[in-house]
Amino acid sequence: MEINLFNDASLAPQPRHKVRIEAFRASPYSDRFRVKVNIKLTPFQERPNLVLTARRSDGLQVSDLDVIATMHYDNEFTMHIRGVDDPAGRYTLSAELYFETRNPPQDSCQIDFAIPTEGG
Repeated sequence: MEINLFNDASLAPQPRHKVRIEAFRASPYSDRFRVKVNIKLTPFQERPNLVLTARRSDGLQVSDLDVIATMHYDNEFTMHIRGVDDPAGRYTLSAELYFETRNPPQDSCQIDFAIPTEGG
């Protein structure tokens, strides 16, 4: 007899080698100094690590976040833009997923987003 514990087979926890970044999104808050980040991973059996890094278009790192052994495959974080007087402009947000070592990461993803000028 087969007992299916998951109604949706795509939600069955996967072994380490199958875990990937499935969705990645950044949405600036209206205060322009915070960014809502959504990152969805393959459901996993072993808890992975994440590193998120935001850089301004000129390469200046303005935010970073390390997540050690995340418990959830569907994550939401708030990242704060630091080191700039006016956050308006274009940014790149990168994510790396890894287990023991980041060199190389098991999976990585990069997206661009923009923070509008004040009142814009």
